[in-house]
Amino acid sequence: MDRTTRRTPRVVAASLGLLLAGATLTGCAPGDAPETVSFHLTKPEAIPYFRELIKEYNASQDDVEVILDASSNLQAGFLRGNPPDLGLLNYNMEMARFMERGALSDLSDMPEAERILPEVQDLVGQYATYPGRTSVLPYSVMAASVIYNTEMFEQQGLEVPETYDELIAVCDQLKAAGITPFYGTFKDPWTVAQGWFDYTVGGEVDVADFYEEMNELGTEVGPESPVSFQKTLADPVDRMKLLIDNYANANAASKGYGDGNLAFAKGEAAMYLQGPWALGEIAKTSPDLELGTFPLPMTDDPEDLQVRVNIDLAAWIPEASEHQEAAREFLSYLFQQDVMDAYNTAQLGYGTTTDAAPVTDPRIVGMKEYYEAADFYQGASRAIPLTIPTENYLQGIALGSSVESTLKTLDADWARLALRR
Repeated sequence: MDRTTRRTPRVVAASLGLLLAGATLTGCAPGDAPETVSFHLTKPEAIPYFRELIKEYNASQDDVEVILDASSNLQAGFLRGNPPDLGLLNYNMEMARFMERGALSDLSDMPEAERILPEVQDLVGQYATYPGRTSVLPYSVMAASVIYNTEMFEQQGLEVPETYDELIAVCDQLKAAGITPFYGTFKDPWTVAQGWFDYTVGGEVDVADFYEEMNELGTEVGPESPVSFQKTLADPVDRMKLLIDNYANANAASKGYGDGNLAFAKGEAAMYLQGPWALGEIAKTSPDLELGTFPLPMTDDPEDLQVRVNIDLAAWIPEASEHQEAAREFLSYLFQQDVMDAYNTAQLGYGTTTDAAPVTDPRIVGMKEYYEAADFYQGASRAIPLTIPTENYLQGIALGSSVESTLKTLDADWARLALRR
C-alpha cells in the first residue's frame, strides 16, 4: 500500500490554457455537444488536485469535456470492452496485466514519451512489456527510505550511517541513551512489507535481476534452484529480523500505521521505515519537527546504497477507447512541466522527465542524489502476485515466525502459481 500526503494546492494554469486554446482536438462541428473523455483516477489524495485541473482544461476549450471517474471497476471495464479513455494510476504488477495483453495503446509517438527519463521508463518494463509499444508513461515517482529525526541525531552526535556496521552502531548508541531506534507498526501487515522487507532486501539484493531469474525459473523455484526466496533473500530477511528483535519498540505488534505516525511525531523513536506519504501525517501533530531521509544500509560498501521507489502515477490510454485522440490531448495537458512539478511538490514526489524541477523539500532531499543517479529499486514485495499473501507472511516473521520456513513457503507458492499460469 502506498499513500501520499494530503496537501493539494490549486494549480493556476492560465498560461497553459492559452497554449491549449489553439490545440486541434478530435472535436465536433460548432453547436455539437463536446466529445466526452472519461479520466480514471483512484488515488484519494490526488483527486482534489486533478479535479481542479479538469475544470481549467474544460474551461479552456469547447471541443472536449473530461469527466473524472474515481469509482468504476477497472478490471470490469476492460473485460466489457468499455474501459476509461485515459488512466492515471499507481503502476504495479496488477496493472501490468493489461499491458502485456496488448490492452493499452502505443504512446511512443507522443512528445511526452521522449521526455521520460530512460531509467524511470525502465521501471515499467520490470513488470511487463508489449512488443513494439510504449504503453505507459510514468508521471510521478515516490522515493522511500528511512525517515529520521534530525534533531535527535544531532543531540546524540550521530552521523547518518552509510554501512550496515555503522547502522548497528547508531542503533546501539540510541538504545544506550534510552531512545527507541526504530518505530514498528506490525499490526498493519503492509507496513512490514513496504518498509522493513523492501528496504532490507533492496539494500542487499538486485531486486530486478532476482525477479527476472525467478520468472524464468517458474515452476522450478525451490531449495535446489539457482535463486529462490529461501536462498537469495535469507540473509537480508535475517537482518530484518535482527533489527526488529533488538531495536524496535516492544509494543510494535499492537501498533498500526496511524499509531506510528503519531508516536514518531511525538519523538518516541529516532527512525521510521516509511515513505513520504507518512510525512504529512506526522506534520499534522508536529509541523515543526525536523526530519530527513537516508537509504537503509545493508552492506559494508556505501556504493551499494539505494532507495526504494514506486511509480506513484502513470498514464495510459486503452486500445478500446473510442476517444484516443481527445484523450491524448488531455494527457499532453497533464504532462506540461509546470503541472507535473506542482503535483510532485505537493505530494513530495520525484519528477519523471528530463526537464523536471529538482526536489527541494528537506524531508526528502536526502534521497535526491540516489534518485538522480538511478540508484533505486522497486520494492521486492510489490513484484509478488497478490494471490500470494506475502504481507501476512512477512507480518508473521515480524511477530516471531521462522524466517526459513516462511521463505520456503513463499518458494512453494511461487512455483505453484507458475504451474497454474
